[in-house]
Amino acid sequence: MEEKSLAEIQREVDAYISQFKEGYFSPLALMARLSEEVGELAREVNHAYGEKPKKPEEADNSVEMELGDILFILNCFANSLNIDLTEAHNKVMNKFNTRDADRWTRISDEP
Repeated sequence: MEEKSLAEIQREVDAYISQFKEGYFSPLALMARLSEEVGELAREVNHAYGEKPKKPEEADNSVEMELGDILFILNCFANSLNIDLTEAHNKVMNKFNTRDADRWTRISDEP
């Protein structure tokens, strides 16, 4: 399986969406789509790891596919707002590495 950077994924999603006249959905519609996909992920996690097994007639979705759907919608959302996800990721990691630097017990700190 080929590894892709976030920038490559964003470009791939943009190339896909750009072939359609409708283009990206509005931010509000994308937020609704993202919420819907997170709900579908929750359902799959509940079926796979929770106490609620699937009914025999229910579709055979997977956690992997639902995470993929969320990744696609996140990329659509970012692209529609001209947000570079690599830059956003770097800013968030910097925040966690500074704000939460001493919040958790590091494996290297254990005796």
